Amino acid sequence: QVQLVESGGGLVQPGGSLTLSCAASVSGFFTFYNKAWYRQAPGKQREYVASFTSRGIINYADSVKGRFTISRDNAKNTVYLQMNSLKPEDTAVYYCSLNDGRANYWGQGTQVTVSS
Repeated sequence: QVQLVESGGGLVQPGGSLTLSCAASVSGFFTFYNKAWYRQAPGKQREYVASFTSRGIINYADSVKGRFTISRDNAKNTVYLQMNSLKPEDTAVYYCSLNDGRANYWGQGTQVTVSS
């Protein structure tokens, strides 16, 4: 069974920074899971933000490339999303996701609002 708890969201001004955390409780080894962040803005579909595969391959959506950084701490079973140079269009609920090759597991989400 996999449980994910995101934290770190909040209100930030344009150009500001936030770091999201996703603490995972997993069966097996945390390193075996593919890890990702998604987001969903009001009235829009959930979209991919960034991923860190079990083999260490990192990818980003074009909209966040150069501004966001995904990382993980295997000792803490935690995935992070460092977000810099935030824009109003980054406003969304951010979700952490783990995939073990058979199923996707989701957290409850954390709200990020970018506004002056």
